Amino acid sequence: MWSCIGRVGAAASGSGHRGRWWPAGSRLCLALVIAGIVLAAPRPSWAAAGTAAPDLEDRVREVASELRCVVCRNLSVADSPSDLAKEMRNLVRELLQQGKTREEVQAYFVSRYGEFVLLAPPKRGFNLLVWGLPFVALAVGACALYFVAKRWTVQREQAGPSVNQAYAERVRRELQERDGSSGS
Repeated sequence: MWSCIGRVGAAASGSGHRGRWWPAGSRLCLALVIAGIVLAAPRPSWAAAGTAAPDLEDRVREVASELRCVVCRNLSVADSPSDLAKEMRNLVRELLQQGKTREEVQAYFVSRYGEFVLLAPPKRGFNLLVWGLPFVALAVGACALYFVAKRWTVQREQAGPSVNQAYAERVRRELQERDGSSGS
């Protein structure tokens, strides 16, 4: 029995012929699995085309993140998984490869879809109301709250305590009687 435990312990500790080759074989298998995963992973389009253009992809991502997906409505073209968003990203890439600027690409999409396609509306015309109205509403609300609170405190001070006159006269008489009887 003890000899059997000794053999298992020797195999586990790496002593013996079998224990020396197992770690090397497992490292080789692990390296092959990792290489397979790396080779099977999808590559960006610029890497598949053979051109090193990560700068272009960064610019595409930047411009696409400023455009609204017209299908999803709450996501940018860069974040949307829809087919139309993929086509819009490809179109952004093509326009940037043609040498267009960010503003020209945005103007192209605005001419096709209207200003709704921009995630941040331009700060001009009617859109100024969209940008400024929250701040105006906050200021008006703060002023209204100040004046209402001021009116409440002034009314309380002016009104004084409301007491029934008959009750107040009775309390006053009883206090005088009490003070008069306690002094004797």
